[in-house]
Amino acid sequence: MLEAALQSLASGDPGAASANRIAKEIGATWGVVKYQFGGVDGFWAAVLHRTAVRCQALPSPAVSAGQLHERVSVIIDILYEGLTSTDSRAIETLRKALPNDRVELEQHYPKTAVALSKWQHGWARACQEAFAGLHVDPNRVREVAAFIPGAMRGITSEKQLGTYTDLDQARRGLTNAIVAYLENSDSS
Repeated sequence: MLEAALQSLASGDPGAASANRIAKEIGATWGVVKYQFGGVDGFWAAVLHRTAVRCQALPSPAVSAGQLHERVSVIIDILYEGLTSTDSRAIETLRKALPNDRVELEQHYPKTAVALSKWQHGWARACQEAFAGLHVDPNRVREVAAFIPGAMRGITSEKQLGTYTDLDQARRGLTNAIVAYLENSDSS
């Protein structure tokens, strides 16, 4: 059922964020969803957990080796490819269907909110680990971790929509900007 949800959500169809519709598509009933997941909130939390297990934020060995520029470049490349994956497209569709307001999300979808929060904390931790051993300010790493996903979603959106912009140049520019910002933050 979770795989069916991911495939349905990855279509980008706003109606795909219906657990009832997904259940019907695989020949199940709403009762089955409710029994297995406790309702739509548990279902969405399980979908997010499944993607988190498969993605594992960043592959540490690939990122935590090399100098600053190499590490940033690897992160940007991983996100550039990863944000077009089925799981990533599914998460984007789900996020669009959920309340934007954090308080409202936590009130109506508490399990889903926790799962999204775990994603965010996992990403922040992965970024801290990626720059371990380098002399960079941890506060700047947190700032970079906060804006990289949005910046990469923008670049990836351009890739999906088609553009006259050189996206390799855009990625190099973003990498160089991040490196310059982190290099000037020597915390030693």
